[in-house]
Amino acid sequence: MPHKIILYLKNFDWILFSATLLLISFGLVEIYSVALSQDALSLLNFYKQIISVAVGIILLFLFSFFDYYNLRSYNRYLYIFGILLLSAVLIFGRTIRGTRGWFYFGNFSLQPVEFVKILLIIFLARYFSGAAIKIKPMKHLILSGLGVFLFVFLVLNQPDFGSAMILFLVWVSMVAIAGFKMKYLLIIALILIVAIMGGWLFFFKDYQKQRIITFLNPAFDPLNQGYNITQAIIAIGAGGITGRGVGFGSQSQLKFLPEAQNDFLFAVIAEELGFLGISLVLFFFSVFFYRMLINIKRVNNDFGIYFLIGVMVLIFIEMFINIGMNIGILPVIGISLPFLSYGGSAIVSSLILVGIAESIIIRSKLKY
Repeated sequence: MPHKIILYLKNFDWILFSATLLLISFGLVEIYSVALSQDALSLLNFYKQIISVAVGIILLFLFSFFDYYNLRSYNRYLYIFGILLLSAVLIFGRTIRGTRGWFYFGNFSLQPVEFVKILLIIFLARYFSGAAIKIKPMKHLILSGLGVFLFVFLVLNQPDFGSAMILFLVWVSMVAIAGFKMKYLLIIALILIVAIMGGWLFFFKDYQKQRIITFLNPAFDPLNQGYNITQAIIAIGAGGITGRGVGFGSQSQLKFLPEAQNDFLFAVIAEELGFLGISLVLFFFSVFFYRMLINIKRVNNDFGIYFLIGVMVLIFIEMFINIGMNIGILPVIGISLPFLSYGGSAIVSSLILVGIAESIIIRSKLKY
């Protein structure tokens, strides 16, 4: 057993792990910085984040030693578990800011949708790795879409529009990568347009409509919905090249910037660490994606390839949307910055994904 562990550690992608750890470190520094200007509860959140990171790293190594191919075998049961988890939170979950999406255990909470993202990637990797896309493309488009729709439908009922959008976009991206022809992507785009129009008329709540209107014109409601975007842009612009220093960002320290630990942590980094700080963050994300791409070339089974692609797609979409929210090119839909923003469930689930990715990387080196 010790020899096997040593062998696994030798084939572990330490560069990928280091990039992940450095991103987490940036997040912890800025979460602590924001906590200093807040109340005691915020400092408690910082300590909770450290605990979540520690748990996530332990799970990362455990999953890296676990044979990932078993996930393919248990895909059906994992999918059913995801449906039950999302159903249970609608019944027993706690409502926060209008969304019933959390289980609470004392001072700690669990957000099921973050772990369902893992199950979604497993489901799509299993489906597309075993499907003959070119023979019956419409059949596979519908079946994979129905599988994703059940997750999206349950998340929308919380309602958590942002997370539902992430699940949908991961599916669309995987469909494009799986080799479907352009006409099928156009069909999805048409369905999406109809769904958005229907949602605007019958489903979207007033605050969701307000966010979209404010995105198109932040000055429309500068003291309410537009306030977040305006303050984030001010914070980013105030950072300059080197930033104002950790703990010295006026927007975050004086509480002008709402949700500074979560949705707008990127703006905090920009203000306190400047252009150099956000350049480092983007560099570490680039290293993360580069290592994933390099390792995809070594994997010679479709399930492993699709899973690594799914992880890249998920992390990239969340990163892109969060940064887009911060700089005002995308509406604010409550998406956190992967590995950096405060949120125990998000950081643990992200580290589990990295652990499974490491399992694929290790076994691709050992077996092939």
